[in-house]
Amino acid sequence: MMTSKTQEPKLCSLLFETKQNYNTNLQTLLSLIKQTQASSIIVAPELCLTGFDYEHFDAAATFAIEATKALEESSKKKIIILTMIEKRENKFFNIAKIFYNGEVVHSRAKAKLFRFGGEHKYFSEGNPNEVQIVEVAGVKIALLICFELRFKELWREIEGADIIAIPSWWGILRTEHFKTLTQALAIMNQCYVVASDSANKECSKMSAIITPQGEVTYNEQKALLLQTYLSKEVKVMRKYLDVGIDF
Repeated sequence: MMTSKTQEPKLCSLLFETKQNYNTNLQTLLSLIKQTQASSIIVAPELCLTGFDYEHFDAAATFAIEATKALEESSKKKIIILTMIEKRENKFFNIAKIFYNGEVVHSRAKAKLFRFGGEHKYFSEGNPNEVQIVEVAGVKIALLICFELRFKELWREIEGADIIAIPSWWGILRTEHFKTLTQALAIMNQCYVVASDSANKECSKMSAIITPQGEVTYNEQKALLLQTYLSKEVKVMRKYLDVGIDF
């Protein structure tokens, strides 16, 4: 479902802790979404509704059905990006979804699982060919899910995006990696990057919005970071520092 953009949206990076209770997490997310204006583009942490609840995957996948309906309702005139655990063909996947105007306009499974953390023991891997740019409300959006940020071949697939969303559950021991890679992605692609990491104790908590100039604003203690998306900034960077990216 594609429509013409009528005004510059707000970029929204979320930072909150995922609790054990799935519904508590959903209500936290819906409350934050409600605080945003129409035409906002909202990025939430990876698996923010359930966490990596390996012992209760069936319950998490069932809850995804309820959560999807709630997020469809909350996405009227808004774009919401996050991931959730889903069961497809008797396999479990970490599914990224883009909601817009009451429906899921794009979804794909995480293509690069964090084997060091054991994700491959529980999740099936998605298809890297599905990593792509999706146009929603006149904006070219791409997303990389956490560990996918480390793969340069995936960077090439999303070259030309206006906004790259990074829903993450990034380990605190590699905080500097997350900061450097997200900033470098914005500079290399001359676009906005909206990174959302979990506030759980094992995570970096480095949710941020990064401009095409590479200027970074971190959420710090704020659950909701807002910044206006200026499409002209993308065009200006690509025109005057021409590295071959279309504008």
